[in-house]
Amino acid sequence: MFQKLFFLLFVKPFMALFIGLRVYGKHNLPKVHPFIIVANHSSHLDTLSLLSIFSIKDLHRIQPVAAGDYFNRNRFVSFLTHKLFNILTIPRSAINKENHPVKLMKNALEQGNSLIIYPEGTRSLTEEIGRFRPGIAHLIKEIPGIKVIPVFLANMGRSLPKGEYLPIPFFCEIVIGEPLLLQADKTAIIQTLENAVKRLKHSYEEYYREQI
Repeated sequence: MFQKLFFLLFVKPFMALFIGLRVYGKHNLPKVHPFIIVANHSSHLDTLSLLSIFSIKDLHRIQPVAAGDYFNRNRFVSFLTHKLFNILTIPRSAINKENHPVKLMKNALEQGNSLIIYPEGTRSLTEEIGRFRPGIAHLIKEIPGIKVIPVFLANMGRSLPKGEYLPIPFFCEIVIGEPLLLQADKTAIIQTLENAVKRLKHSYEEYYREQI
């Protein structure tokens, strides 16, 4: 209930009115959970914006994946992280069989939750999309038939750059691609996902160049 009220009264109005969030391709989001959203990453606004496009009743089924050492760094941050954003925190060090990131993400999907994953592994300081790390491919191979939705997030880093805490008004946009079913080897999966997000970026930039 706390999360629902927070998004209804603050997040959705904030993203629509202050940030001016626009969404393209929302029809590509599956109607049935679980699925995986794969997106580029440049700002803390990324997660806020992606969560804001889902209905209030669906929020508890969406789990953004994030680094545990950052979002569990103290009790207050951990409380907000889990209660407001339903984040699935995973370790980046001292990894063992029980706390392995792929195992934790697989468990969440098997419980019927959908995941938001940023395969670059960290926020970019530029508008360029970095190389995707292999963890997402290992996960996809563990869950045959899972739908993966590529997403390009535009201008989030301009509104709230890495290292800043107060966003500035800036038109931010989400471009959602068609769901993918990936059955290739891990190297091919990574390349396919990275190319899919880059194609969305290219199409987005081409569209705006044509408007000038």
